[in-house]
Amino acid sequence: MFADFLKRLTQSDAEDFPDEDARLALTALLVRIARSDHDYSTAERERIDRINARRYGLGPGAVSALREEAEALEAEAPDTVRFTRAIKDAVPYEDRLSVVKALWEVVLADGARAQEEDALVRMVTNFLGISDRDSALVRQDINPQA
Repeated sequence: MFADFLKRLTQSDAEDFPDEDARLALTALLVRIARSDHDYSTAERERIDRINARRYGLGPGAVSALREEAEALEAEAPDTVRFTRAIKDAVPYEDRLSVVKALWEVVLADGARAQEEDALVRMVTNFLGISDRDSALVRQDINPQA
């Protein structure tokens, strides 16, 4: 299943990228950010669920199922480039800014910014074609309690 998904990520045209695949790719990227400091906390999982509920209008069961599928996918995915390439190709710049905002929300969910998380967000931001300045502006807009 995951090998097929990863193959679709690297071979899909932006127009052929199904919404479900985009959701899964983004959620797997959020999970990767949360796990990057080797402390995948409850606060981070809850933040990922809130982001997905808000972004996709999903209920609690669907949100949990999406995160659990993304956790399994992230564990098998060889690199971050595939997720970011799929998102960059399928999502307009302004919407990619909301992806970066979601990444920062997860990083800040546990109240600490680990070096590993910062480094991965910088790399992902670059891969998504988002400037460091825009990333910083988006990060400054985040309310960690939201």
